[in-house]
Amino acid sequence: MIPSRPKALISWSSGKDSAFALHEVRQSGEFDVVGALTTVTETFERVSIHGVRREILLAQLDAAGLPPRIVPIPYPCPNVVYEARMGDAVAQAVRDGITHIIFGDLYLADIRAYREAKLAGTGITPVFPLWQRPTLPLAHAMIASGLEAWLATVDLKHLPAEFAGRKFDLSLLADLPEGIDPCGENGEFHTCVVAGPIFSRRLPVATGERVERDGYAYCDLVLEQNPSSRPSERSERRAGTHPP
Repeated sequence: MIPSRPKALISWSSGKDSAFALHEVRQSGEFDVVGALTTVTETFERVSIHGVRREILLAQLDAAGLPPRIVPIPYPCPNVVYEARMGDAVAQAVRDGITHIIFGDLYLADIRAYREAKLAGTGITPVFPLWQRPTLPLAHAMIASGLEAWLATVDLKHLPAEFAGRKFDLSLLADLPEGIDPCGENGEFHTCVVAGPIFSRRLPVATGERVERDGYAYCDLVLEQNPSSRPSERSERRAGTHPP
């Protein structure tokens, strides 16, 4: 008999790091990934921090074969509310027999310590398959794997607004200013994945309007076949303040 693998969730931000972490875990075969855990702002129906539309999130997870586990949070979201809702989601995962959550964190020790502290004693073990991999070779590995992503959000303290809406590719890496992490691990940018080895199909996502708000530039991304997308909706740019 083949022994059963531990059940895991992927902490899904809609971006390249969580996508590549899922790819690595699936290749290793160590875990049975049974769902994707994502925070979505209740008011705007967008992925927290990344600002990606809910319909794109659901299309991603459908293409990845992952049931969504959406954690709704308000905007703005006090930390006590965020932690309470994430705590409820973790408790439900434990009841469902899930024992691990996979994160795409690369090297920020404070973020890893936060996740480990919040999961301590819950019955859930955090997993960091990309931890401390050098980020330039990692970025090249992501691109070489066939992963395609767009920059959905850029921090204007680090990058010009024109980077929002660019494709995450070798040309982008070459154009990043000195000191910018190639994977944006310090929050310089956040991405939205539209294709890759974890997906059964490429998502027909188009870049839309770019706007600036609260020190960030956002490029709206829209499913091309979605007839309900309206210009007024495309101008709404939302971000959260908590780890996705």
